[in-house]
Amino acid sequence: MSLEDDITRLRAELTAAIAAAADQAALEAARIAALGKKGSVSAMLASLGAMAAEARKSAGPAINGLKTEITRLIDERAKLINEAALSARLAAERVDVTLPVRPAPTATGRIHPVSQAWDEITAIFSDMGFKIAEGPDIETDWYNFTALNFPEGHPAREMHDTFFLNPGPDGTRKVLRTHTSPVQIRVMKQSNDKPAAPYLTAAMEPPIRVVMPGRTYRHDSDQTHTPMFHQVEGLVIDKESHIGQLRWVLEEFLKAFFEVPGVTLRFRPSYFPFTEPSMEVDVQCDRSGSEVKIGEGSDWLEILGCGMVHPNVLRNCGLDPEVYQGFAWGMGIDRLAMLKYGMPDLRAFFDADKRWLDHYGFRAFDMPTLFGGLSS
Repeated sequence: MSLEDDITRLRAELTAAIAAAADQAALEAARIAALGKKGSVSAMLASLGAMAAEARKSAGPAINGLKTEITRLIDERAKLINEAALSARLAAERVDVTLPVRPAPTATGRIHPVSQAWDEITAIFSDMGFKIAEGPDIETDWYNFTALNFPEGHPAREMHDTFFLNPGPDGTRKVLRTHTSPVQIRVMKQSNDKPAAPYLTAAMEPPIRVVMPGRTYRHDSDQTHTPMFHQVEGLVIDKESHIGQLRWVLEEFLKAFFEVPGVTLRFRPSYFPFTEPSMEVDVQCDRSGSEVKIGEGSDWLEILGCGMVHPNVLRNCGLDPEVYQGFAWGMGIDRLAMLKYGMPDLRAFFDADKRWLDHYGFRAFDMPTLFGGLSS
């Protein structure tokens, strides 16, 4: 059989193999069989070295022509396979654009009412010139009780159903803080001691104007109490602070938070170890309907506790009560959220029920602002 007949036969075989390749893997196998190191066309090209010079003159162009033709056929077949694969993928991944677009996570996600109330409270007090401070959830007995004028063995310690941790190597037990008042101590000591504690916002020298939101813990659970809850406390220390300023701060805060034009407060004598005098504050409201309406009606609702900082507390923080005096107040963030948004049971705040959060939650980008409406 002549070389020309071999080229014709091989061309037919390779053309059929290339045309039969259904995918890239089969086409690559056909390419290697023809043009690979040990392929049939490569073997023909290798045989040129054994031919006489005259024979090579005609055989070389013929074999190279076959190689060029086979390469072209492979490229054309690869293009067809790629187009078919793309068409199949487009058909499989086709999206029906006539269907409604699914809402984005930012549209379906919700901000928890406690987080919303927290942001609203800090926005109001920041606008009034207060700084924000935080402290650790696990506290020493000194910060949580002793520095706040709770003497060892004093009955007032029993007012707090405290979670105690196991004793440390020195035999002392730390506690889950029962209020955010320890942050008051840390802020006042920071004004007197250097360097500043790393978990507080900044070193502060009197006058001090600061609010302290945070988690607190007590062994208590019912419709209006949970073992973990949120408080916010405020502290003002200056040389001429007085109860009139305290009343103004509370009135302005409550008007802004409940978004009403005015509130009427009632101060009742009370007892807290860390303030003297101490007072409970009631706000005038209307309970005639299904919701409590602040700023109207003839009913009263207890809403917070406050008082003038006890001189012993100032001394414990290294401040001279003959020079400085101040006032403090504390209220429950969860309770404020319940009153403002009409939630009947505090326990639902922590049930992680998505249906409840979808109903009471806030959209992700609804940031509270005083000029745009806190909860609009």
